[in-house]
Amino acid sequence: MNSTTAAPRFSVLDRSRTRAGRPEAEALQETVAFAREAERLGYHRFWVSEHHGVPGVAGSAPTVLAAAVAAATDRIRVGTGGVMLPNHRPLVVAEQFGVLASLFPGRIDMGLGRSVGFTDGVRRALGTGKEATADFGAQLAELTGWFTGTQTVHPGVHARPAEGLTVPAFVLATGAGADIAAEAGLALVIGEVRGRERMREAIERYRAAFRPSALWERPYVVVSTTVAVAATTEEARMLLLPEAWAMAYSRTRGVFPPLEPAEAVRAREAIMTPKERQFYEAALQDQLHGTEPEIRAALTDLFATTAADELLITTSTYDRAAQLDSYRRLARVAGLDGAAEPVASLSP
Repeated sequence: MNSTTAAPRFSVLDRSRTRAGRPEAEALQETVAFAREAERLGYHRFWVSEHHGVPGVAGSAPTVLAAAVAAATDRIRVGTGGVMLPNHRPLVVAEQFGVLASLFPGRIDMGLGRSVGFTDGVRRALGTGKEATADFGAQLAELTGWFTGTQTVHPGVHARPAEGLTVPAFVLATGAGADIAAEAGLALVIGEVRGRERMREAIERYRAAFRPSALWERPYVVVSTTVAVAATTEEARMLLLPEAWAMAYSRTRGVFPPLEPAEAVRAREAIMTPKERQFYEAALQDQLHGTEPEIRAALTDLFATTAADELLITTSTYDRAAQLDSYRRLARVAGLDGAAEPVASLSP
């Protein structure tokens, strides 16, 4: 495991976003193809997500999709960002990751979150409620115990083939989740959902309270963010518009839609309601966008502020070619092995 003094790593989280007018199956196929390109460019990890009953996201079964990604690649680490424990029994999750780790030794990550379904209907279908998140710490302890053989919730029961395997575990967090990750001795994945200063404070709390575990000897911080890179600052901003509008739409209508072309979203800006505009602008805040020199400066500042071990990039837009170009440009900024024009390290 890297310490915070090592050069930061760069990884990818892809949510298999659907696009208006395109079949949902295409989004999953594109995720697998994207993983191959991310590996070629030199990204460290490629993670997939879990969403249920969301029209704009095809990724509903992350361990299944992770298996397809791992089978289509050779070196890149593959995992979940993440499996939402309240939706599952810890034993089943342990078994699934045990199978993955057995099939793809040394390449599987277990990213874990505590979110539940997007709507009341989805939560009922999953058999969970909002209160299920309160048991997250206990669920984490049981899950990791299935791997070490130390779980006591179900005496005499063993997880096959998970028991005895070491699968790195990460906790997806906003605020309180950082404290849970520290107590459990797991890696932390955190974003700027509540602002950079609050994120920095949560990271400091996590590092100060971290208790070494069998999985992580020292704190490990992954900062999750959106980064859009293009030939001009305006082109980079355009990449962010489809996701920003989808977020505003979901906050005002309760439905998260497929992505629309950036040009269509920009044309809509003049007729947005005040509430739509508020959520739209909020969705564009804290998103890094610009040319390669601008992004290098922004990332240097981010790493200096957080001393993160790793950056997890999740950037979605309607134009698939432009999205891939953004990740290629970011690979150049980061000096990744597969980039054509590596530059100096971004270490703080």
